[in-house]
Amino acid sequence: MYTETLHPGIPLPSQEASNYHESHEDDPLIPLDTRTAEKRLLRKLDGRILPITCILYLFACLDRSNLGNARLQGLPEDVLDGDPTGLLFDWLVAVFFIPYILCQVPWTVLSKYYDPRIWIGCSAILWGLCSTLMSIANDFESLLIARLGLGVFEAAFVPSVVLYYSFYYTKAEQGTRIASWTGFAAVAGAFGGLIAYGIQHVEASIVNWRLLFTIEGVPTVLLGVLCLFILPGRPESAGFLTHAERKLAMERMNRGTSGDIGAVVNQRHVIAALLDWRESVAGFALNCALTSVSAFLPTIIETMGYSPALSQLMTVPPYAVAALILLTASYISDRVQSRGLVVASGCTLCGVGYIILLVVAHAHVHIRYLATFCIAAGAYTSLGLVFAWFAHNLGSESKRAAGLPLLNAVSQVGSILGSHLYPLTEGPAYSRGFGVSGALMFLAAFLTLTLTMSYRWENARRNAAFGEPDHDAFVDTSELADKVCPLLRHVYCVLTDYAHLCFPP
Repeated sequence: MYTETLHPGIPLPSQEASNYHESHEDDPLIPLDTRTAEKRLLRKLDGRILPITCILYLFACLDRSNLGNARLQGLPEDVLDGDPTGLLFDWLVAVFFIPYILCQVPWTVLSKYYDPRIWIGCSAILWGLCSTLMSIANDFESLLIARLGLGVFEAAFVPSVVLYYSFYYTKAEQGTRIASWTGFAAVAGAFGGLIAYGIQHVEASIVNWRLLFTIEGVPTVLLGVLCLFILPGRPESAGFLTHAERKLAMERMNRGTSGDIGAVVNQRHVIAALLDWRESVAGFALNCALTSVSAFLPTIIETMGYSPALSQLMTVPPYAVAALILLTASYISDRVQSRGLVVASGCTLCGVGYIILLVVAHAHVHIRYLATFCIAAGAYTSLGLVFAWFAHNLGSESKRAAGLPLLNAVSQVGSILGSHLYPLTEGPAYSRGFGVSGALMFLAAFLTLTLTMSYRWENARRNAAFGEPDHDAFVDTSELADKVCPLLRHVYCVLTDYAHLCFPP
């Protein structure tokens, strides 16, 4: 906990800001016409922002994970000289994450200087081109270069979108929307399996895996161009909003906190974000599990005795169930405003799935296949909510611009580990991959519960010392970000004495 003081005898609160109240639109103290205008604005924002950002993320996940499908369509035999050990394929998976990790923080901080519409659209066009160029690769080196470019330009997209959501949505609204957005990673897994299965049965003049990269890369470029014309920029300059709606959007943006707004960067806030590592540890474990799912699920299912084509199709149900569970869990998490318990539950479910694959004999195909549902549902649900959890509690745009990509960058180190846990020489058992991934998920569950309990204890202490805060009080965070005053609280407030805050009548 922090020991600095804002005034003598008054300790500054720690990182996590308050987010345990219901949306401002349901506040009975707000005039009815204002609440109606806010609901109308929210519908307008959702209709313009969510569809294109969610579809872009779907194709981002398709473009980074389609190697797993291409592996069963002959890619190693065509350009990797058969790759008998699987080592070259592992490096193609892993190399994406090196620039993806290194570029996220500088890219997202730099994005504050530019119109988010232009930034997001151009990043999509560039990574789409890299994905499409993979279809004409003729050797390991050319595939490696295309994957490096894919990592560079996708690094400019993911954390920038989470930052972009914070421009338009209040803290109480971000959880469901960020989780829904990240849920399209699971949709991409299901969609990718269907595409791969269909392509497997296509008779074309080019081999199936090249057709796969083309079909999944070209639409990304087109979506990036569309984004340049459809996606709104910052609230103060959003042309599709009326003057009154822009004013309301700016008020919502500053609700409960106010910081560095606009095309500016507060260097002190950036440094503070780089020193905050807490959620990143759990993110490391989650991304290790997630990479294991996205890159190797077709291979894992093939070890159960299914043909390559049927293995592609069998990946669809686990991803579809994962998307549904993520949406349900994010809704529940938003209602009770408690992220940690839901994240810990997801981590435990995922860990159980890996343990089943580790200990259950290969003859029990149905039980092992059920385990893939546990892994996909637990990993995608937990990771989506970790992003929402962290995004809620950074007190300025500059701190979010550095903190969000830092979380994602450190987490992606787990992806590099996950990409090397399943060499072909260890199949079909893959004991090391299942064991390491399962252990990391149980570690993430433990860390999440520990963090949750510490936040609840701190909230109880602050309520006893300072009283209950005004949920929507204006707090100037321009100097110290979220280390501001005793008004702020951690996101975890589900204590018996304060249950009415989370479950309003």
